[in-house]
Amino acid sequence: MLTSSGVSSLPQFAPAAYSVTAVFLWGASDFAGGYGSRRANAFVLTAFSHICALALMLAIAFTQHGTFPNRASIFWAVTAGVIGGFSIAIFYRALASGHMGLAAPIGALLGAAIPTLVDIALEGAPSRWSILGFALAILAIWLIARPEAQGENDESDHPKGVGAAALAGVGFAGFYLCIHEATGSPTWVAAISRIGSFVATSIAILATRAPLELNRSATIFGGLAGCLDVIGVALFIFASEHGRLDEAVVITSLYPAITVLLARIVLKEHFSRWKFVGLLAALAAVPLIAAG
Repeated sequence: MLTSSGVSSLPQFAPAAYSVTAVFLWGASDFAGGYGSRRANAFVLTAFSHICALALMLAIAFTQHGTFPNRASIFWAVTAGVIGGFSIAIFYRALASGHMGLAAPIGALLGAAIPTLVDIALEGAPSRWSILGFALAILAIWLIARPEAQGENDESDHPKGVGAAALAGVGFAGFYLCIHEATGSPTWVAAISRIGSFVATSIAILATRAPLELNRSATIFGGLAGCLDVIGVALFIFASEHGRLDEAVVITSLYPAITVLLARIVLKEHFSRWKFVGLLAALAAVPLIAAG
């Protein structure tokens, strides 16, 4: 029989469980979006993915009959969507540059660092176990992002996509902070945020006069990326509402491990011993953060 303390401790792990699930969804989403962007304009593919995400999340929201967000939450959700829409499109372009294993962790590291510092400033420092988990998570992201020794003719000094990935990471931080301010049903908040994302990417398409062309492969990968991403967003919203924002951000920012694994398996990108150590550190970080 569970003790009363055991029963009360179970909900503490629910936010971590949702965050871990979001890790797998976002990792797979980024791989699909980056791979699809190799065959299409990143903004066009992102706009299409947001349409698919909006349709899916609206269908789920209507069936759940959750609490509809108030005006302030709608504002924060749309703002988060606008920032996130631009950031995802830039991030997909960085992933399509041919260095998925480098671009993904850079975006995640910057996206995690800023909200974590903000939340610690507002709520105070977490427990010692959580701090140890944060340190392991940051180490994991750095090891996964660590440049590998390459030949003289390679572009190891200035790999493509790093600047775009860094810019996207700052945008991800803005998305995390804004979406955390939105209250209401996570499915409704996620759906509304995708309206902002679609509007933002559509404006970018018009401004750049990008050709509205998607081949079959890009359509499939774009739709898959959008659906996986928005489900991950809904899970992140739940985790951040029922736990600490910094814990949810740090755990979900381990998603590059999944992107790197898929890049290694599907695209045969190089996978060194340091990346493997980084994956082990990521696995160790999750229960430490959750235990805090």
